[in-house]
Amino acid sequence: MATGEEALTDRLGRPLRDLRVSLTDRCNFRCPYCMPSDVFGPDYPFLRPDALMSPDEIAKLVRALVPLGLEKVRLTGGEPLLRREVVEIVEKVAAVPGLHEIAMTTNGSLLTREKAMALKKAGLTRITVSLDALRPDVAARMNGVRFPVHRVLTAIEAAEEAGLAPVKVNVVVRRGWNEDEVVAIAERFRGTGVIVRFIEYMDVGTTNGWRMEDVVTADEILAWIGARYPLEPLPPRREGEVATRYRYRDGQGEIGVIHSVSRPFCRFCTRLRVTAAGELFTCLFGARGVSLRPLFDRGAAEEEIAAFVADVWRKRQDRYSELRSEATARKPKVEMSRIGG
Repeated sequence: MATGEEALTDRLGRPLRDLRVSLTDRCNFRCPYCMPSDVFGPDYPFLRPDALMSPDEIAKLVRALVPLGLEKVRLTGGEPLLRREVVEIVEKVAAVPGLHEIAMTTNGSLLTREKAMALKKAGLTRITVSLDALRPDVAARMNGVRFPVHRVLTAIEAAEEAGLAPVKVNVVVRRGWNEDEVVAIAERFRGTGVIVRFIEYMDVGTTNGWRMEDVVTADEILAWIGARYPLEPLPPRREGEVATRYRYRDGQGEIGVIHSVSRPFCRFCTRLRVTAAGELFTCLFGARGVSLRPLFDRGAAEEEIAAFVADVWRKRQDRYSELRSEATARKPKVEMSRIGG
């Protein structure tokens, strides 16, 4: 909890509970909803290694935010496992007192059994693996580099064996691309303990060609799965949880849907995001960030960093998804490869 007489909240009364830290803006996939290959080609100006926040800077930021109410850190990218110091970063963040959870989102391509065990030993609590299709041809189109599905499934097994459970699988559903895979993916993980979360296609950034008509809504997804396997709602596990949960009535596990487009949840958002270069964003759909680099470069104390972030958070009034339209989708926004999901 935040120290002081009153808990830290933004202008809409939302507390700071979650921090998403991008470890790199690079990725070895070219998923069209995130890093389309015609934009993120060989000459794209990715961040230099010396521009990235160091492991010590990441840990310092986390230590500074725990007194403000921070409970959970999620490591993202780009692809976070491309970061050479990823295990060291997990270890340093895990050493911060007061955190309840340290999670990671990955495409699974580099998640070997050895890496999964190393991450678990370093202190990682849970892992989420992206998998948008099971059919090889659809998966190849979705990941943009023809990465084999069976290797992602092996990565999920490795995470389970390492104890990074419950493992979650993220599925971005885009009409005309992979909506026919929804029921098959639900079936694949039913009864396994793996939790699948189906995500409505969102207009993150400005390069993915988002259109409202390409969105497969959560209601459609639930209807398709529920017609085969009856579902019933579950309560959220914690305040600010983005996925609406459902369980199979026959007891064979649960799924989640993230409905940022059809049923925005801005009023419950407790997330602060920081890019690999140390820019703070208070919304996934933000246009401009606020850099922490000057603070890091002059060795600012944790208390000063906390005061800086608190000031940013108190001014926050983002509610992009509640205002979304075809017009807002064309406005400048930070790319997902910089800010994470």
